[in-house]
Amino acid sequence: MILGKYSFGIGDRFGRQGAAQLAAVIKAKGEGLDITPVWNKSKREHTIIGTRPADVRREADEAVKACGWDGAYFVDADHIGLSNVDEFIEASDFFTLDVADFIGRPADRADVEAFAGRYGKYAGSLAVDGIDGELEITQERIMAIGGKFLSGAKEAGRIYRHIERAKGAGNFVTEVSMDETDEAQTPVEMLFILAAIAEEGIPARTVAPKFTGRFNKGVDYVGEVSRFSREFEEDLAVVAFAVKEFGLPEDLKLSVHSGSDKFSIYGPIGQALRKFDAGLHLKTAGTTWLEELIGLAMAGGDGPAIARQVYSGAFSRMEELCGPYATVINIDRGKLPAPGAVEKWDGERFAAALRHDRSCKDYNPSFRQLLHVGYKVAAEMGGAYIEALDRHAGIIGENVTANIYDRHIRPVFGGR
Repeated sequence: MILGKYSFGIGDRFGRQGAAQLAAVIKAKGEGLDITPVWNKSKREHTIIGTRPADVRREADEAVKACGWDGAYFVDADHIGLSNVDEFIEASDFFTLDVADFIGRPADRADVEAFAGRYGKYAGSLAVDGIDGELEITQERIMAIGGKFLSGAKEAGRIYRHIERAKGAGNFVTEVSMDETDEAQTPVEMLFILAAIAEEGIPARTVAPKFTGRFNKGVDYVGEVSRFSREFEEDLAVVAFAVKEFGLPEDLKLSVHSGSDKFSIYGPIGQALRKFDAGLHLKTAGTTWLEELIGLAMAGGDGPAIARQVYSGAFSRMEELCGPYATVINIDRGKLPAPGAVEKWDGERFAAALRHDRSCKDYNPSFRQLLHVGYKVAAEMGGAYIEALDRHAGIIGENVTANIYDRHIRPVFGGR
């Protein structure tokens, strides 16, 4: 179960692009970049599409066989908890433990006091390599962190042990996710969160914190890039410190969720990885689905009509589709074209509005975000949509591979 220094989470709503996704990783390997592919799909996506975790395993295995991939690869049970993990256990070997809902839940007072007592030795001014200045820590601050995060760490422990009983120790990779919370974790909070994870006996290989700024689905980062850069570097430093202090796995690394298309921070991320000689797990999701729509729009034949049909359906059901994603999208409805206007667009115009190219005058982030959450419309088209993907597999696959390699892998991890 070697995840490797760099790993890349690839979501595929409809399970048709496994080989095209893997082709990007293979291209990176040819350029001297070793990246482990991780196919990820959440319970929500399975429910909407009508798939099961075994379908993701099948897609990954078939892509690996078809492409002759001889490296490690994983299937991620994305954002699971005790209520749904059993559905994923057989097919998955990577588990993203989502404990966001438990952060802030009151922990037992005695547990918090005991936790603060064990880590009181860190009170004062703490020097951490890679962080300018020192972290100022008080006993009261440790108590507050324990009160806020200890319940989440204990829930992660319960989920981990449940999976371990079923699969056996060492037979899967564990990620602890805290990204779907309201506030970013500070470096001091990260330090003691990692201490709590270590106490639970979780051999975490990746940890997904909440970062400052907005990570809206499928569009660029919104926030102060310099602040993110400083925060990301501090988190890298804290992870390296915690590995040595608390006995966590030596290859523990940060995970960036909703990482697709965050172009403005890819440069700072890459620079920080090289500065700290650190690893990264970059998780993407709906980018591939959007490349399918772009490919259909560009394909000719019935492709553009299908793409326009999906937009029309998404526009008419905006409230329903946007509701579950309200905290991670920011759609300006005044900038959404009416379906009647879109019906007059040719495929190139549709693709230009959807493709994330900030230099293109036709690119429309609101249009892109609505379609990002509109995959339910395509799912309800059933066989008609899937058959269209298969008919136009060539051009769609080219778009999927180029998007992952050119827009994601190269800017973050490097390459020629």
